[in-house]
Amino acid sequence: MNLQLLLTLPQIIGIVVAVVVVIAIIAIVCWGIAVYNSFIQLGETCEEAVSTIDVSLKKRFDLIPNLVETVKGFAKHESQTLEKVIAARNQGLNATTVGEKIAADKNLSQAIKSINIVAEQYPNLKADQNFLDLQNQLKLIEGELANARRYYNGTVKAYNTKRKMFPTNVIANMMKLAKYDYFEVDSAEERQNVKVSF
Repeated sequence: MNLQLLLTLPQIIGIVVAVVVVIAIIAIVCWGIAVYNSFIQLGETCEEAVSTIDVSLKKRFDLIPNLVETVKGFAKHESQTLEKVIAARNQGLNATTVGEKIAADKNLSQAIKSINIVAEQYPNLKADQNFLDLQNQLKLIEGELANARRYYNGTVKAYNTKRKMFPTNVIANMMKLAKYDYFEVDSAEERQNVKVSF
């Protein structure tokens, strides 16, 4: 018996259309799973980047009390400046969200600048070996922080871009993914070039 006699042309077209639809559905589901997994991976990368920043911030937080104690020995009447530094450090230690960590980081950076200004007023402090060692450690930690912030911002850019672009934004909206914030410089004075004079 001839196979063509068993199936009519509309039936053959119906089977072909059904196969194409099934293949298209499978492709869309596979694509959706791949996009979902890539968002999970990017989100974890952003979290890992935040953890890297936390490690550097913790080092900086641990160094601050030693720096403050050294400055106290030389600049007893600068208690207001030192209190601001300790308050900024405590704010950073208590920060839990990325936004709070960003704000605390900015406040502590400003407070550390005020310690450097105090040090400029006390030549004996600037020459103290313990203070110099602490400043060098702080410079190293600041370099680590700068690198960690760059890495974090790069991962956030990849995540936020994918979250906004079509068609991956469809999956992002279904997952109710929130935008990650960047570590940014807000103040105009921080954006200015540093003036160095000898």
